[in-house]
Amino acid sequence: MPKNSKVTQREHSSEHVTESVADLLAHEEPVDYKRSVLNVTGEAWDKQKDGEEELDAENRPAWNSKLQYILAQIGYSVGLGNVWRFPYLCQKNGGGAYLVPYLVLLIIIGLPLFFLELAVGQRIRRGSIGVWNYICPRLGGIGYASCLVCFFVGLYYNVIIGWSIFYFFKSFQYPLPWSECPIVKNGSVAVVETECERSSATTYFWYREALDISNSISESGGLNWKMTLCLLVAWSLVGLAMIKGIQSSGKVMYFSSLFPYVVLVCFLVRGLLLRGAVDGIMHMFTPKLDKMLDPQVWREAATQVFFALGLGFGGVIAFSSYNKQDNNCHFDATLVSFINFFTSVLATLVVFAVLGFKANIMNEKCVVENAEKILGYLNTNVLSHDLIPPHVNFSHLTAKDYHEMYRVIMTVKEGHFKELGLDACLLEDELDKSVQGTGLAFIAFTEAMTHFPASPFWSVMFFLMLINLGLGSMIGTMSGITTPIIDTFKVRKEVFTVGCCIFAFVVGLIFVQRSGNYFVTMFDDYSATLPLTVVVILENIAVAWIYGTKKFMQELTEMLGFRPYQFYYYAWKYVSPICMAVLMTASIIQLGVSPPGYSAWIREEAAEKFLFYPTWAMAILISLIILASLPLPLVFILRQFHLVSDGSNTLSVTYKKGRMMKDISNLEDNDETRFILSKVPSETPSPMPTHRSYLGPGSNSPMEMSSAPNGRYGSGYLTAGTPESEL
Repeated sequence: MPKNSKVTQREHSSEHVTESVADLLAHEEPVDYKRSVLNVTGEAWDKQKDGEEELDAENRPAWNSKLQYILAQIGYSVGLGNVWRFPYLCQKNGGGAYLVPYLVLLIIIGLPLFFLELAVGQRIRRGSIGVWNYICPRLGGIGYASCLVCFFVGLYYNVIIGWSIFYFFKSFQYPLPWSECPIVKNGSVAVVETECERSSATTYFWYREALDISNSISESGGLNWKMTLCLLVAWSLVGLAMIKGIQSSGKVMYFSSLFPYVVLVCFLVRGLLLRGAVDGIMHMFTPKLDKMLDPQVWREAATQVFFALGLGFGGVIAFSSYNKQDNNCHFDATLVSFINFFTSVLATLVVFAVLGFKANIMNEKCVVENAEKILGYLNTNVLSHDLIPPHVNFSHLTAKDYHEMYRVIMTVKEGHFKELGLDACLLEDELDKSVQGTGLAFIAFTEAMTHFPASPFWSVMFFLMLINLGLGSMIGTMSGITTPIIDTFKVRKEVFTVGCCIFAFVVGLIFVQRSGNYFVTMFDDYSATLPLTVVVILENIAVAWIYGTKKFMQELTEMLGFRPYQFYYYAWKYVSPICMAVLMTASIIQLGVSPPGYSAWIREEAAEKFLFYPTWAMAILISLIILASLPLPLVFILRQFHLVSDGSNTLSVTYKKGRMMKDISNLEDNDETRFILSKVPSETPSPMPTHRSYLGPGSNSPMEMSSAPNGRYGSGYLTAGTPESEL
């Protein structure tokens, strides 16, 4: 027996022992079992540290209002992907038919996992590191992996905000600087820049004026000082928004979350008034039902759902950790998930209204250029005037007249038609030209805006919207780093935030060299996809199979005040893990089948060309995936083999209310533990609530716990909530 125990001290004293353990316990203050915690760290109890931890939990910052919190979650989940990735996937994968698999997967994967992250963050009131250390210490690497992924994503995501800042300031000009190709002097002759003439004004401005891009990832080309300055501004904005924690970022969310909706609605109204906008929307939502049977469509829909809600990053957990315990996080999960979906649909309407207008403009340009070719052939007698229908007027040539003339020429000159070099100029062909990612925002949209009345105004609004969408997501991403680190290591919030932003800016200089866009593509495609999928699968397994779905559902019932739907029980236990495993397998297969590569802009050809990554770039790519996933096995091995303490070697039960601690790790069988943990069930006081709690489908006993071995406390140890019948 320990020499410092009360029993040992009394045996060595001459004082007569008249009090039993039951008498001693009776003198203690009443125990508040709801506020009791299990200290499984195996460390000696430090009264001062324990008091600090309790004070920290009580003084944890909280949202000023429910609206501020909802706006923060919306601002985090609704980002640039809603504006440029979702419309591209919708067009590529069957138009309106794509919405069906997306909505199905949102309900069976997105909503349950989003609800799970909100619930664990709110229940445990810690960042991702603290949450997963609490639930399952051996899977504590989940939190560290989330932080690393957030760091990688934040590095390149803020570069996109920097690009938007560059275009924002360039928009205060009339005409817009990307509306026309620049004129260069060749001796005494002024000519149009060759690269621009062979591509387009907006494409040239993006690749040459903004990025000044090199021909491949192997050609660094040095820093682009304009983009370096814009990146510095972007990180300064993020730092200012984050420096005071949710006290500062919460206020920023009022503007950054709501302003994009104002701009999207304005763009939708303006877009619908443009000629050809209806053509774009009709093309967008004409369903290609055969696409619904394509497994690739479902894989891409699942990936989009996964990233749209920000699952696995830790930002969702960080934001919800500042909520009150009785907050209805189920309502929050449902509301934010479907607002995210409807935002994607709204952005899709806006994008294709604008692209429909652009397609009509480009189609008219095609008709004019090919009509000039036909006139040239008529003047040189290559074509006969008899081939031209009499009602055709070249000075007012419509698309319908051109198509009729085109069909006649193609029929008559069938053998030599290709030599004429005439294009069909079909509107559908222009609408089918899918653009994605940066190409949609910085090439397609900018080109359409040059045709808008008051184009600088619309350009300013558009890029201000992109900056706000990016900032909202960046605040959530940075919270996924700062909140768990500050909670775990107790560093100063202001110092750590500033230091993190400075370090990220320095590392991010790799993205603002002339080859930086290729590194952005690499990080976007590979730094997060596979590691995040693994992280979310392990999150699901940690809660549903290790901590126990029944136990988790019981805690949700007590926390929320109502019983969650049985749907969540089955989703967490079976549906979501299986779907996520299939998604991860498909991603690995896709990575193996399609060799990693990128689209490079070749200056001499004024066109994009697909190139494979060189060996050193492949090494970086693989290192990103390994580094982001490394904390998962590393923490597991360290704690499994007791190289670092995971708290399973001893069990100390600390009741903070009464300031009483009983260390039962080293007590012998013949001491007072027989009185505390009696073998007779009726003699052991039960700390469990007496009301019946929902423990999952098929439960016969309200006190039945999960079959998992005591969740985070390790197998073979009794928790404070273990029913007496199981002792």
